[in-house]
Amino acid sequence: MSKKGFTLLPRSLRDAFINAIDAPVDLIIKFNIHPNIFTILGLIASIIGAYFYYIEYLFWGGAGILIGGVCDTFDGKIARKTGRSSNFGAVFDSSLDRYAEFFMFLGIMGYMNRFEEPLYQITTVVAFLALNGSILVSYVRARAEGLGYECKVGVMQRAERIVLIGFSSLIHEYALIAAVWIVAIFANITAIQRLIHVWRTEREDLSKEQQINQ
Repeated sequence: MSKKGFTLLPRSLRDAFINAIDAPVDLIIKFNIHPNIFTILGLIASIIGAYFYYIEYLFWGGAGILIGGVCDTFDGKIARKTGRSSNFGAVFDSSLDRYAEFFMFLGIMGYMNRFEEPLYQITTVVAFLALNGSILVSYVRARAEGLGYECKVGVMQRAERIVLIGFSSLIHEYALIAAVWIVAIFANITAIQRLIHVWRTEREDLSKEQQINQ
């Protein structure tokens, strides 16, 4: 089953971005740079962004997160175009993505915890819930795909999380707070959506199998 359902980022917008980076990707390929380099650069950019969050430079924190997201897109595109896709590369990319999100939310929690106002203190806890939801979204997909189920459904996938957190940081601290709450709510909803998707898919498969055996 390949239904992906509704997402906060329209598919057309994603496709437009993917097409827009074709030219720079082709240029990078000419220099024979391995896609894993961009995977590592994405993590480094996210760590730098997290540090800027911690020292209260939200704009540069958001910029680091967005650059990390762009690098993450580059590595996959380069790997596919050069035929360097591999099982290790996929696992390496996914693992570093989780580290990147961990540092991103750690930086945000460090920023929020610097203020004594209740809204900031509560948002520190909410950021922790957002981190847990984000990790669970990826875990459920990985576990499901390991069992043979496609599991890309959900309203809050990684691209949505990076775009929301990154761009809100460029706008204002209250925009970032709102984004953290949105991610916390919808990332956990997405994890539940994926669990339900696997449950329904398995039931459909069992039903089809029973019909064939009758």
